[in-house]
Amino acid sequence: MATARWMSGRSDPDFSEELTLDRLAGDWQIFQLRRGHRFSTDDMLTAWRASRTLPGARRLLDLGAGIGSVGLMNLWRLQELDPRPDRHLTMVEAQETSHRLARKSLAFNQLEAQVLPLWGDLRSAVPDGPFELVTGSPPYIPLGKGVVSPHHQRAACRMELRGTIFDYAVAAARVLEPEGRFVCCFAGQDPRAEAAITAAGLHLLHRTDVYFRAQLPPTICLLTAALRPGPLQKDRLTIRDERGQWTNEYLSIRREMGTKLALPD
Repeated sequence: MATARWMSGRSDPDFSEELTLDRLAGDWQIFQLRRGHRFSTDDMLTAWRASRTLPGARRLLDLGAGIGSVGLMNLWRLQELDPRPDRHLTMVEAQETSHRLARKSLAFNQLEAQVLPLWGDLRSAVPDGPFELVTGSPPYIPLGKGVVSPHHQRAACRMELRGTIFDYAVAAARVLEPEGRFVCCFAGQDPRAEAAITAAGLHLLHRTDVYFRAQLPPTICLLTAALRPGPLQKDRLTIRDERGQWTNEYLSIRREMGTKLALPD
C-alpha cells in the first residue's frame, strides 16, 4: 500500500531519536523509536482477540493507543476478514511522542482517511460513541511497584502515570453500543482487571490466560467484556512449551495476524 520509501534506522528531523520502520501486519508498517517503546506480543494478542470477538465491527476505538499497534493490527485483521469502506478506527493517546509516531505511520500506510488519531487523555478526550469494538492495552505497573524508566515514552507505556485499568474500563463502558465489546490486556495475576470491569458496570464474557512459558504462571490475560451479561468462557494460550519452542497455536495466531515468520525447515 505504501508508496513512499523510508530507510529503517535513519534519523528524522521531526524526532530527536533514531526511528525504525518495522513490519506490523501484512504490508502495513509502523514507525518506532529504536530505544523507546516498541510494540509487543501483548499488543498482537489483544488485537487478535478483538478481531475474533466482533469480526463485522465497523466503528472501532483504541484507548491509550500508543504508537497505534493494537488498533492498527485489529483494523488490518478485520479488513482481511471483511473488507469494508465504511470501517473506521479512532485512536486516543496522551503521550505526544507516541501520538506523533502513530500519525507518521498512518501517513506512510495511506490510512489517514480510515483512522482518526486523537491526542488527549482517555479520561477526558474520548469522543462520544457509540463504538462497536473498543480495545486497550493499559500499563499495569502501579507507581511504587517498579522502576520508572528514564525514557519518557517507555515510562508512560509501562507505569500507571495517567490512570489505570479502571479508567480504561469506565471510558469503554461510556461509549460502547449496547451489543458492543471491550477487549483489553492486563497482567495475568493482577485481580484489578476483573474488578475494573465490574466497577465500570461491564460484564466479563471471556478470559484467556496467556502463558509465555508453559511451566510458569500466566504473564498476561485477555479480557472481553460487554454491557449486557452472558455466559463466561475461560481458556488458556501457551506461547512457548516446556522446551522453549513456540507452540503451534501461537504460530497459527501469528500467521492469522499477518506476521511473517522465518522458521527453520
